[in-house]
Amino acid sequence: MARTKKADDTAEVKVEEATPSPEPVKKGQVELPHSMSVRQLADLLQVSAIDIIKQLMRKDIMANINQIIDYDIASEIATNLGYETRLKPRAAEGAASAISEMRKRRKLQVEEAGNLQPRPPVVTVMGHVDHGKTRLLDAIRQTNVMDTEAGAITQHIGAYQVTVDDQKITFLDTPGHEAFTAMRAHGAQITDIIILVVAADDGVMPQTQEAISHARAAGVPIVVAINKIDKPEANPDRVKQQLAEAGLLIEEWGGDTVCVAISAKEKTGIKELLENLLVVAEVEELKANPAGQASGVVVEAEMDRTRGPLATVLVNSGTLKPGDTIVVGGTWGRVRAMLNDTGKQIKKAGPATPVEILGLDSVPQAGDIMTAVTGEPQAQALLAKRRREMEERATVAAKSVSLHNLYDKISSGQVKGLNVILKADVQGSIEPILSSLERLSTDEVQVRILHSGTGNVSESDVMLAAASNGLIIGFGVGTDEGARRLASTEGVDIRQYDVIYNVIDDVEKALKGLLEPEYVEVIDGHAEVRAVFSAAKGTQVAGLYVLDGKINRNSSVRVRRGEEVIADTTVSSLRRFKDDVREVAAGYECGVAVKDFADFQVGDRLEFYRMDKAA
Repeated sequence: MARTKKADDTAEVKVEEATPSPEPVKKGQVELPHSMSVRQLADLLQVSAIDIIKQLMRKDIMANINQIIDYDIASEIATNLGYETRLKPRAAEGAASAISEMRKRRKLQVEEAGNLQPRPPVVTVMGHVDHGKTRLLDAIRQTNVMDTEAGAITQHIGAYQVTVDDQKITFLDTPGHEAFTAMRAHGAQITDIIILVVAADDGVMPQTQEAISHARAAGVPIVVAINKIDKPEANPDRVKQQLAEAGLLIEEWGGDTVCVAISAKEKTGIKELLENLLVVAEVEELKANPAGQASGVVVEAEMDRTRGPLATVLVNSGTLKPGDTIVVGGTWGRVRAMLNDTGKQIKKAGPATPVEILGLDSVPQAGDIMTAVTGEPQAQALLAKRRREMEERATVAAKSVSLHNLYDKISSGQVKGLNVILKADVQGSIEPILSSLERLSTDEVQVRILHSGTGNVSESDVMLAAASNGLIIGFGVGTDEGARRLASTEGVDIRQYDVIYNVIDDVEKALKGLLEPEYVEVIDGHAEVRAVFSAAKGTQVAGLYVLDGKINRNSSVRVRRGEEVIADTTVSSLRRFKDDVREVAAGYECGVAVKDFADFQVGDRLEFYRMDKAA
C-alpha cells in the first residue's frame, strides 16, 4: 500500500509561508500549490479533513492531517469533489527547502519525544443490549465468539486485535458502558474510539443514550454503526433522526459524526466501518513509545484452577516480555507466559496490544494499572506506594464534589466546573432544569450536564458521576438501592428535589458559597418485631431482634409493615431484660417502646436512623 511521507506541524507552517492560501475564488475553481498538507487542502476546498483522508484511502494512500501531498493527487481529489483546478506558480523560496527542513525537524522531534511511533487504535463497542455488539465483533474477527457466550449475551470484558489493510485495530468488547466508565473511575482511560451500535429496527434506546453520555464525558470520538439493516422493518433514517435528537449529527446531515449502515449477520458494511475507524484513528494521530519498560491497564482478570491468577492487560507504552517483573494494582509477579486472544504464546507485546499474562501472586481488578519494574525491590517499593494511594482513595467521600464543598473546591482551584447527571420523573421536567442550570455558568465556572434521562438514579449514573467527579440531581425520582450503596462507597453526592426552583437556587448558592448546611440521613440499623407486650398506661413494647447495625436509645425510628411506613417517630425506651441500655448491637434481642405509637404487630420491621450534617 502506498503511503505519503509524514510531516510535522512546524514544517507545515513553513509550507504555508512559502505557499500562502489563495484568496477565496468562485465556487468550482481553485488554485493549488505544488504541495500542501491534508489540512491545507481541506481548508482550500472547504470540506472536512476526514473527507480528504477518505479520498486518499480509496487511492491506497494512508495519510494524516499533517502529511504532505503533491499537486497531482490534490488536483484529482479536488476534481472528484466538483472543483476545477490550476497550478499556482511556485513561490520564490519554493516549498522544497521548507519540506527538507521540515523532515529534519521531524526527525529531531521524534528523537526528543522518546521515539514516539504510530500505534493501533483501541476501539470499544457499546450499545443497547441485543443490538448486535458481539455479532459485530464476530463478523470482524471471523470467529465464533457469540456462540460460546451463555445466552448469547457477553459475560465479561474481552480484548481482541485484528489486522485491516496491514494495520492493526484493538477491540474491547464490554458488557456495557458501566464497565467502560468503571475503568475511568479508577483513572484508566484506555479507549481511543467508540463504536456505538444501534439496531435499525429498534432505534435509540435509553441504554444507547447513556452510552452516548458516557462517551462524551470521556471525550472519546464516536463512530455509529446502524446494525440489522437486512431486516424488513429496518428504518435507518428514523435512527439518524433519533441520533440527531440525542446530539449526534451524522456527516451526511452536516454533522461530524461518522455513521455506517451495516448488517453484522450478513457481514455487509463491515469493510466500510473498518475503513472509517482507520480514518478517525489517522485524524487522532495516535502514538506511543514502544521502547523501554511496559505499562498498561487490566481489562479482565480471573482465577484459573490450573494456571492460577490470570490478567488480560492492554499495553499502553513500552514492550512487555516474558520474564519481566510487573506490579499490577495491589499485586505483583514475573511474567511466566503471555497469550494473545487466540491462545497462542507470544514473546512480546507492544503498545495497544492485548495480552493474557500468567505469573501474578493474586488476581487484580479490572482498571488496575500494570507497570514493569527492574526487580523485586522496586516492585515492593511501588506496591507500598500504591497501598498508600489506595488508603487515600478510601477517603474519597470527603474529597468528591458536593454542593456543600463546591465553592471551596472552586476557590482552591481543584475544580473549574460542576458536572451534573440529571434524572427526572418525566421528559417534560428535564428541559427547563437543563436550560436553567446552564444559564448559571460564568466565565470562571461552567455547569455541564453530562447526562439526563428519566427514571430512578441507577448504578450507571453513579459510576458516571464518580468517573467525572460530578454529582447527581434527582427530580421527582428515587434512588435504586444498589446506586445508594455505590454512591456511599464512591462518595457521590445525590440530591433529591421536587421543586425546580429549589434545584436552581441550591446550585446557584453552592457556586457562590452561600448554601446552608444540609443534614443527611444515616441508617443505624434494622430490627424485626418477634413479640408484643402490654405495658403501663395502655402502651406497648415491641420485643425485637436486631438484624443489622445497631439501635440507639436516642434514635429516630420508622415502623414498616410490608412496603408501607405506618409510623415515623423516636425511641422512648430501650431495654435488655430489666435494664435500660444505651444501644443494642446486631444479633441481640431487646424491648423497645416508641413515642406516640402502640400498634405493633409481629413481623413489623423497624428502621433506626439519625440526621447528620453533610460533609
